[in-house]
Amino acid sequence: MSTFKNIQGKNIRSYANNAPNATAGEMWYNRSEQKLKGVVASAAWSSSSPMSRSSANDALGGCGTPTAGLGFGGYSPGGTVGLTEEYNGSGWTTGGAMNTPEAAMGSFGTQTAAVSAGGSPNSAVTEEYNGTAWTAVNAMGTGRGYSASAGTETSGLIAGGNSPPILGNVEEYNGSTWSEQNNLGTARYQFTGCGAANTAALVFGGSTPGDTGATEEYDGTNWTAGGSLNTGRRRLAGSGIQTSALAFGGNTTPPDTTRNLNEEYNGSTWAISPATLATARTALGSTRTSSNNSSAVAFAGSNSGGTKFTVTEEYNFTANTVTAGAWASGANYPTNLMYGGSAGTKTATVVYGGSTAPPSGGNRTTATNEYNGSSWTSGGAMPTATMQMTNLGTQTAAGSFGGNQPSGNVSTGYEYDGSSWTSGGSIGSAGYNAAGFGIQTAGVIAGGSGDRDYAAVYDGSTWTAKNNLNTGRFYTAGTGTTTAGIVMGGVSPPGAVTANTETFDGTSWTEVGNLVTARRSQSGGGDSKDDALLWAGYISADTNIMEGYDGTSWSTRPSMAVSKRNRAGSGGSTTAIATGGINPVVNSVEEFTAETTALNIVDITTS
Repeated sequence: MSTFKNIQGKNIRSYANNAPNATAGEMWYNRSEQKLKGVVASAAWSSSSPMSRSSANDALGGCGTPTAGLGFGGYSPGGTVGLTEEYNGSGWTTGGAMNTPEAAMGSFGTQTAAVSAGGSPNSAVTEEYNGTAWTAVNAMGTGRGYSASAGTETSGLIAGGNSPPILGNVEEYNGSTWSEQNNLGTARYQFTGCGAANTAALVFGGSTPGDTGATEEYDGTNWTAGGSLNTGRRRLAGSGIQTSALAFGGNTTPPDTTRNLNEEYNGSTWAISPATLATARTALGSTRTSSNNSSAVAFAGSNSGGTKFTVTEEYNFTANTVTAGAWASGANYPTNLMYGGSAGTKTATVVYGGSTAPPSGGNRTTATNEYNGSSWTSGGAMPTATMQMTNLGTQTAAGSFGGNQPSGNVSTGYEYDGSSWTSGGSIGSAGYNAAGFGIQTAGVIAGGSGDRDYAAVYDGSTWTAKNNLNTGRFYTAGTGTTTAGIVMGGVSPPGAVTANTETFDGTSWTEVGNLVTARRSQSGGGDSKDDALLWAGYISADTNIMEGYDGTSWSTRPSMAVSKRNRAGSGGSTTAIATGGINPVVNSVEEFTAETTALNIVDITTS
């Protein structure tokens, strides 16, 4: 009789709890639970950060990989756009704009070597992207939109499309010129394709004009019929290679129904995956290039009602369970609050001062409240009611400096020890809404009212002026330490909202990559200047947009539930908390937790 050891070459081991460093396929006996356990791989779509474009899009181009993707062009409510965005596996950042805005184009290549070809209704324009800018190159022989595409910048393919009429002709791109090749077996449009090169391409789905599930494989010369999709549909997206591909989204007629379907191709047949898109949509973009059908990114698109999206989802077949990063409701603050100060972490924060209701000048408060991750308790009152102060430190060692009091703008400093407030060092010049970061005994202040470029360092008793900011600002935010800090956004001369970001090394300031979206009255947090978060604020209206900085560039992160500005905010690079806010003034609290992964450990049963 076969045993587990005969099959696997080893016995099932027993552990007090779960096996250390377990891997996919491993089994063990958990003595504390008295259960047979194992790690299994599974497929799932999980939410990721939305695209940064202000107007949602569909019929856009996409290419690249799940950790280095590209999305460009498309239809917005206002018409065709030339926007380009780059995906880093966590969020989106803005790239160079297309020379000719297009939608429903063919697209292939990588994030730093991409091709956009054609577009609806019958464009033949071709552009190449080098990771920074688009360049117009030789046009296709036949203008078309809603074609399928596959390959790389030097080995690309465009098939079918609508000129009109519906086309079956195929063109290959060698990095310089286009050449006609053998036609598709089934002329169609509104379909998709994938493949590592134009010698191993796969196309599937579309409209003939009726919906079809037809699949064709290309070897560089001839097209061969493959297994049909289980659900024929059009305007779908795909990713992978000829022998291991994914097909997701799209819509079917009649009636016109948006789909969240996901199917997997093994080189001969399609199988329906139990993992479906959370947002059913059509005319969506995808990263398209993966080594197999175990990963993909879907973005943007629209539904049958015409609503367009910036939503992004990631697909993974893995032994890990992915929990998407997200904001969630926390316990409400005891009172409505705006312009409050805060310090600490998501589970150990202190919020103080601020204004409880407009007009802010008559409703300042001295209240201090501490949060433990589930509830608020009262702390010692501030010596003087203050709002719009500069903040730094932790829940038990916080600092509040400057701000606005009933007497006007002040330079006063206060320090909190977890129970009561005492006087701290004066910042030297009255001001409010400056960025603050660091700890109570080693902090930094930068900027402030009047578009100031002032910067100083605190040693726990006195402030010492340092080199000024390159760009003066107020209504700004900062995070980090006295030798590795960052200040981002705000209002700068002559009063415009800025996307400017500067880092601090303890002595001087250096301008680095701009925010994706310029804003003021925002909140910030993070563990260092190279691992920062920024959320909420005001652009031309209140916003719920969140961004993250990785030491090189800013990219989008999961959005908040409510758009607000002047929220009391604090936290690290993976967790954060936002309290209150204005327009109107509220007492709501939102908490952020970044994406996490954990082994998918299951109970092994006989059922």
